[in-house]
Amino acid sequence: MEAHARIEVEPAFLTQAEVAVLLGVPERTLEGWRLTKSGPPWLKLGRHIKYDRDDVLAWAREQRHG
Repeated sequence: MEAHARIEVEPAFLTQAEVAVLLGVPERTLEGWRLTKSGPPWLKLGRHIKYDRDDVLAWAREQRHG
């Protein structure tokens, strides 16, 4: 009988650093986008800025040109 089942959960909410890596941009760029409201949607959980992974990917797809 297994005492502790291990469940691995992929995070739905990403940090600024994780989004910067995902999009290949500096964290400062994300900060600028938040100020100008031109980047991916974000939310504030307490004092923490988080990004919904699905929102970030959807936003990135909307940026396609050509």
